[in-house]
Amino acid sequence: MQTKPSPAATASGKIGSADVTVNYSSPAVKGRTIFGGLEPYDKVWRAGANEATTVEFSKPVLVEGKALPAGKYSFFVIPTAAKQWTVIFNKEPNQWGAYKYDQKLDALRVMVTPREASTLTERLVYEVTPKGLVLRWENMEVPVTVSSKAS
Repeated sequence: MQTKPSPAATASGKIGSADVTVNYSSPAVKGRTIFGGLEPYDKVWRAGANEATTVEFSKPVLVEGKALPAGKYSFFVIPTAAKQWTVIFNKEPNQWGAYKYDQKLDALRVMVTPREASTLTERLVYEVTPKGLVLRWENMEVPVTVSSKAS
């Protein structure tokens, strides 16, 4: 049986009282330069492979201190050579890649600071932690702070 080059994966957990689910396809590094190579800097990236990555929140949350209503969003990242990357939650969750990405449908854009990982992550992976989301791939970790919105 042949495995897909970028198998579907899910990360889920709780952040405060909100249930959080990330659905994505997990490509492999395969010896390639990812950021600034396969994924060019300063260009919207689907933050996975195949269909756009989606993030679903069961309750309203604060992302990097900014309000985001409960719902399901496509999740994009704009990697840069600089210290800050843009993370995007878009209101159209059902899209293939970033080919038809429409900035007018953004629910929220925030800036995050990626960090170099201590070890290589061969397959792209997301983790839901009590403090938010973490995207790991190649030699980068991209933490996104999320907290339950005070009602």
